[in-house]
Amino acid sequence: MDTADRSIRRHRVRRPWQTILIVATVAIVFLLIALASVVPFSSEVARTKVIEALADRLDSQVELASLDLHVLPRLRAEGVGLTIRHKGRRDVPPLITVKKFAVEGNVFSLLGRHISTVTLEGLDIQIPPGGAAAAVRSDGNQSRAAADTTDSSRARRAYVIDHLVTTDAKLVIIPRREGKAPKVWAIHDLRMQGLSFDRAMPFEATLTNAVPPGEIVTRGSFGPWSSEEPGQTPLDGMFNFDQADLSVFNGISGMLSAKGTFGGRLERIEVHGETDTPEFTITSVGHAVPLRTKYHAIVDGTNGDTILERIDGSFLNTSLVATGDVTDLPGAPGRQVNLNLTMDAARLEDVLWLAVKTPKPSMTGALTLNTVMVLPPGKIDVIEKLRLDGKFAIDKTRFTDPDIQKKIEGLSQRSRGIVSGQPAAQVTSDFAGSFKLANGVLTIPSVAFDIPGAVVRLSGSYAIKPEVLNFRGTLFMDAKISETMTGIKSLLLKAVDPLFKGRNGGSAIPIRISGQRNNPSFGLDKGRIFNR
Repeated sequence: MDTADRSIRRHRVRRPWQTILIVATVAIVFLLIALASVVPFSSEVARTKVIEALADRLDSQVELASLDLHVLPRLRAEGVGLTIRHKGRRDVPPLITVKKFAVEGNVFSLLGRHISTVTLEGLDIQIPPGGAAAAVRSDGNQSRAAADTTDSSRARRAYVIDHLVTTDAKLVIIPRREGKAPKVWAIHDLRMQGLSFDRAMPFEATLTNAVPPGEIVTRGSFGPWSSEEPGQTPLDGMFNFDQADLSVFNGISGMLSAKGTFGGRLERIEVHGETDTPEFTITSVGHAVPLRTKYHAIVDGTNGDTILERIDGSFLNTSLVATGDVTDLPGAPGRQVNLNLTMDAARLEDVLWLAVKTPKPSMTGALTLNTVMVLPPGKIDVIEKLRLDGKFAIDKTRFTDPDIQKKIEGLSQRSRGIVSGQPAAQVTSDFAGSFKLANGVLTIPSVAFDIPGAVVRLSGSYAIKPEVLNFRGTLFMDAKISETMTGIKSLLLKAVDPLFKGRNGGSAIPIRISGQRNNPSFGLDKGRIFNR
């Protein structure tokens, strides 16, 4: 083989390696060009790009105090003092503030528009009241179509954060009404995956509820973010709320646990859940009952107002149904509870055990009740601020005190003119009436107490804290006064029968009930005998 042939072979051998080298060089050049387009090698340039990207994506004014960029050993950016103002608004606090943050990634993930990890310290999210986008939406379909086009363009160039971790975060709901305190949730731990404002973002969080205090563990998804109106941002998930201390509400106590699901938009969240309070107690009474509820509610996450679509509750052998709302009041701290409460399958002894401070319930019976209940805000005892207005009926009532029950049975027997001296037959009583509760005083405009042979009609009041009774009414008996006695007493009473003449030949006796609840005074209302 001559020299020329060997030279040709050497060139043929070298050309593949030369080709590979050229291709590699070109690839590196293109990689550097692409890298330069996404990774600015100047911290100041990087800070400017971050501000521009966030301002464009969130339609907000963005401020960033400083940003330090590190390329080795891996790409890392550390920032301080991030502030995001929704649409540049200065009339409300910033939508998002972050004390410190760190961003980590690598070249290949950045080329694919992915950021590996973002860690935030001191994250504050403050949701402004709704309505800010009304003027924007009123521009018509054309502006909406333009906004949709802009959002689509933003979505195509949006980055995805693979993992987001926050510590010491806080969510604040700014109220619509001036002078009202914001609602605050302290978020101990928040983790999100696949974070991008143009998609639903999975999350897990642990946070503290302010009132009542307790720990909430929740997971679900949040987004896509509504840049025009944050309250329209969708969310869904589940929650567990443990060891909520009800004693922060003056007048009641107990540790509540709750669990359930939620979904909808931030300004209209539908919640289905259930609660369990093993020892629910009215503190002035001191009797604990196991209270359980299942509920469906609609929550406005932008102000905390809640519509209670339905609550099914139970304690002991009593069940109840309620509907209503929990709303903010102008000029007053806290929220007011408004309920329509119905008890169609209740037991009187259960309600008395919960509401009356006695060693045991004084009566038993089947209770039905309908009432409007209003619980205003304020740091006073529940009994003093609770307002009720309703009607009730109690069937087959018996008194648990044997002496009182014997007196009722004796009254029933004498009212029918049975004076044989034989033991009275067992009887039950029926009650029905209306009631109002305000300022710690239970007012009963009318109540009827029926037993065989007699009817008692009463009206009056009961002051709950001092436990003082003050009732006036009339005892109607089938028999005349003289027919309730025998012998000489019966003859003497015939003279007063005309004074107490009732309907159908019976008697009508004015009566009063007064004094302390545990030692009431029953007697003839003498002042009304001649004034009827």
